[in-house]
Amino acid sequence: MTELIEQPPLTLAAEARAALGKRNLVLIGLMGAGKSAIGRMSSQALGIPFVDSDHEIERVSRMSIPDLFATYGEAEFRALETRVIKRLLRSGPRVVSTGGGAYINENTRRHIKRGGLTVWLKADLDVLWERVSKRDTRPLLKTENPRQTLENLMNARYPIYAEAEVTVISRDVRKETMVDEVLAAIAATRKI
Repeated sequence: MTELIEQPPLTLAAEARAALGKRNLVLIGLMGAGKSAIGRMSSQALGIPFVDSDHEIERVSRMSIPDLFATYGEAEFRALETRVIKRLLRSGPRVVSTGGGAYINENTRRHIKRGGLTVWLKADLDVLWERVSKRDTRPLLKTENPRQTLENLMNARYPIYAEAEVTVISRDVRKETMVDEVLAAIAATRKI
């Protein structure tokens, strides 16, 4: 008679890692949603590399995002962003944090959908404003009324972000709580 040995339950991170498989985890959302911070911590929990697409764009261009916008305009920046994200998604798995406008570009969105599991970190206006108003480094918010600009971006982008496979509400809780919620959402995709 063969004795069955009971296996211990998988940890949340192990469940999420198994659900992810060889796919990349791509975080999308507006500026201030927590894509970089939560992405970095999620990559540690999953045991896979993290890359911030904005940092990679700055590295390859040798220019800051605000300088790229000022020098070449948004259209050229978006074209460069698409090329960089497409390259980042060629290998995996890894966690990729994208700029707020990346997923809005139809071409970039197609590459993201093909190259990974997309998680939208969705936050309300008050949470986003509290986070982004502390620094003056957001090119799209260099307007007369930056809070209204942020709200306009929400209204325009949220219907497109809603195409993500997974949505996690970003709010003012401990970052570890957010990471656990992201991992749980990823793990739940395996049961679908």
